[in-house]
Amino acid sequence: MDIRKTFQRWNAYQQTVRELNALDQRSLNDLGINRADINRIARNHAAQI
Repeated sequence: MDIRKTFQRWNAYQQTVRELNALDQRSLNDLGINRADINRIARNHAAQI
């Protein structure tokens, strides 16, 4: 795997986790996301890059 691609995926994962963790519980509920799901969602997002 290309080191550049690895870095892009890591960066996407970190950014997604940061943004979702910044949301309040009501916003997460509106999106249908539990706090326990944030890491999984971020991993899935990063894998698509």
